[in-house]
Amino acid sequence: AFQVGGMPVEGGSSSGSASAARHPKQKRKAHSLSIRRTNSTEERPPGIQRGDMLEGQDSKLPLSLRNNLLDLFGQIEREFENLYIENLELRREIDSLNERLTGDGQTIEGGDPTKGALKTKASHSTSQLSQKLKTTYKASTSKIVSSFKATTGSRALCQLLKEYVGHRDGIWDLSVTRTQPVVLGTASADHSALLWSIETGKCLLRYAGHAGSVNSIKFHPTEQMALTASGDQTAHIWRYMVQLPAPQPPPDVSAPCDDDQDSSDREEGEVDGEGPCEVPTVRVATATLKSHQGVVIAADWLVGGRQVVTASWDRAANLYEVETSELVHTLTGHDQELTHCCTHPTQRLVVTSSRDTTFRLWDFRDPSIHSVNVFQGHTDTVTSAVFTVGDNVVSGSDDRTVKVWDLKNMRSPIATIRTDSAVNRISVSANQRIIALPHDNRQVRLFDISGVRLARLPRSNRMGHRRMVCCTAWNEENQSCNLFTCGFDRQAIGWNINIPALLQEK
Repeated sequence: AFQVGGMPVEGGSSSGSASAARHPKQKRKAHSLSIRRTNSTEERPPGIQRGDMLEGQDSKLPLSLRNNLLDLFGQIEREFENLYIENLELRREIDSLNERLTGDGQTIEGGDPTKGALKTKASHSTSQLSQKLKTTYKASTSKIVSSFKATTGSRALCQLLKEYVGHRDGIWDLSVTRTQPVVLGTASADHSALLWSIETGKCLLRYAGHAGSVNSIKFHPTEQMALTASGDQTAHIWRYMVQLPAPQPPPDVSAPCDDDQDSSDREEGEVDGEGPCEVPTVRVATATLKSHQGVVIAADWLVGGRQVVTASWDRAANLYEVETSELVHTLTGHDQELTHCCTHPTQRLVVTSSRDTTFRLWDFRDPSIHSVNVFQGHTDTVTSAVFTVGDNVVSGSDDRTVKVWDLKNMRSPIATIRTDSAVNRISVSANQRIIALPHDNRQVRLFDISGVRLARLPRSNRMGHRRMVCCTAWNEENQSCNLFTCGFDRQAIGWNINIPALLQEK
């Protein structure tokens, strides 16, 4: 920040100590008014002292102080004189340029500082041409604006449901329980996982059993059990019991899912609000899965919930029995660190993604044959690959693309979505198969399974993430559709998505 301080002068100083009377912080930046320390006697008439110039004036100031003031005012006057001369030179240059451009009907504004804009006379033909251009521009602009207004009324609304604030570091992953009571789970770099009431935003439970960053969280399909993966090279299975608080009226905050929504930034830093008060804490896991030699970046339950799969930076994925914590299979083949793993909702299929720009499909449907297929459709790290309820796999990458694949024919993608930022952990809604894309540039965009862009979640100074969005998760209970997002700004956000209106706009 640049400060323009005063110039204190001590009444007891002599005329020879005028420079010492100025504050040492008088130095200015290049764009600020600089007061140069010049000898004030250079432009004073010979034989006249500073005190003599004020002689005869009724002043009660000490002579030394009056001399110092006169010296300072003289320097200010010379500084303004220099600026005035520079402005005159600039004005002459602008006049010269305008004379050259008059024939083309162009002018440079700002030439006359007293009138605010320099206006040069152009020929009658030039004025007509200018008027035609203005008329054409206004007409085309009006058409564009009208087309926006025509669709705004029926555009789907993305209502802010709740903000979930309480983590002390970035949130890598989030998930919604598949059993009652329905709660939201978040996994954070602060070494904890939190369970939240979706309606009230209240923190219900904290899991603090990991010694490293918690990188993912997934819930058992039928029981109140959670699976978390951590930077401490383990995955934990732990049980939880929560009681939902009384529901609160929904907030009256809504905004259109508009591609032109204002995206002004709030100041980065601490998230508004305070962390959760004391909540029940679980510190001991029901089962600890320890076979990896590196960070466990993700984990998921296989259909039925009797086995889990984990993905690690040691370039392997492991398959475990839940009841015994026994390692069943080690899935190797990736050339670099794994970034994600996902299981099919109804079949014994696993997909793993990696920094080696590939993702692999592992088939465990036949107990005697464990086949694997490698897919090389991306040019950078594959950040996630997920199954849909149908026969599709959707992969997202740091190469700023998302690709949709058909499980029956995965030689080439059936749709490619190109974006302007790296894509993180994507999710696909079960009913309508809408893909939610979280980006490094803090945006969240929605596409259908064929790659058609549907909307962008609003992000302004009042709502949205302030740092990169790490993950998305859908919840389609009770005929309502909620989308949850989390980011490295330490908060998760719930949105109510009006799916029928969204598809109608399509």
